[in-house]
Amino acid sequence: MRILPMVTAVLVCVSLYFLIFERDRLFGLAGREAAAPAAAVTAERPEVEDTAAAVAVVAIHSVAVPVDTGVLLRGQTEAARQVEVRAETSGPVVSAPLRRGAMVEAGTLLCEIDAGTRPAALAEAEARLTEAEISANAATKLQAGGYTSETAAAAAAAGLQAAQAGVEAARKEIERTRLTAPFNGLLETDAAETGSLLTTGGLCATIIALDPIKLVGFIPETEVDKVKVGALAGARLVTGHEVRGRVTFLSRAADPETRTFRVEVEVANPDLTIRDGQTVEILVAADGAQAHLIPASALTLDDTGRLGVRTVDATSKATFVPVEVIRDTAQGVYVTGLPETADIIVLGQEYVTDGVTVAPAFRGAAG
Repeated sequence: MRILPMVTAVLVCVSLYFLIFERDRLFGLAGREAAAPAAAVTAERPEVEDTAAAVAVVAIHSVAVPVDTGVLLRGQTEAARQVEVRAETSGPVVSAPLRRGAMVEAGTLLCEIDAGTRPAALAEAEARLTEAEISANAATKLQAGGYTSETAAAAAAAGLQAAQAGVEAARKEIERTRLTAPFNGLLETDAAETGSLLTTGGLCATIIALDPIKLVGFIPETEVDKVKVGALAGARLVTGHEVRGRVTFLSRAADPETRTFRVEVEVANPDLTIRDGQTVEILVAADGAQAHLIPASALTLDDTGRLGVRTVDATSKATFVPVEVIRDTAQGVYVTGLPETADIIVLGQEYVTDGVTVAPAFRGAAG
């Protein structure tokens, strides 16, 4: 029973030997032409290029241009000046109130407090002043004639000064009954109502000045060195209204919680269309940089997720170059990180990798 498997194994081994090592002789005995060696077949075929065919792409010749960079901030509008006019004395209001929204000029009467007995107090102080002047003059003459002491003359002079101070205090008290606007502005609140009692420190009205108006934003410490006082700045309100101004203030101390620095931009607002407290985007001009204007579609990512573009080098190979977008415009995006001149692939960059041979067709630059 074991002889048959052994014979079968021997026959298989002999067959494999002839098929592998004696193939040509076996085919010759069978009257068939042996297959040509692989090397010969390769020699008879057309020679294959060592490199793959070049990939067709579209590229542009780009030259770097100077571009004004900027720092983008978010903030709000703020009145250039704002004050709460408060009473320095007490009494009932006798003036008619001005309503909120009214425009006032510096010196406009906002609230008038009943003078009460203050005029009488002034008259008494003036009478005491007259008496003190007479006494002082008499004491001076008597001292000159040797009829009174120097001490008495000094006392009379002190009495005169006290009387003068009393008159000034009485006049000042009467002035405090009239509360006026300290500057040109807009009433943000109604003035105190007629008949209401104002005590010392009581609020008469709030005034804000909106021309010029301030745009206030906060800049992170990583970009604070890019902003200078006096730099040009543009801003856009949520309404779409665009304005321009200059940086008038840059804080030297950071906010302890946000680690940001306050920036103020002064903007003209003659028609008062900009209100206090509106949200605004501020773009502050910074030092310029050399950048390339390219279509946004030319941007791509490498395997590590870096943003960049693919360029054509001197040997017509595709090369990835990381870039940074510094400005977005309707004509394209400005990017830095490229040499002064570069051939940038704008179509087909997603289908090539570094080192792949490309056949670029050039067209005009972006924009």
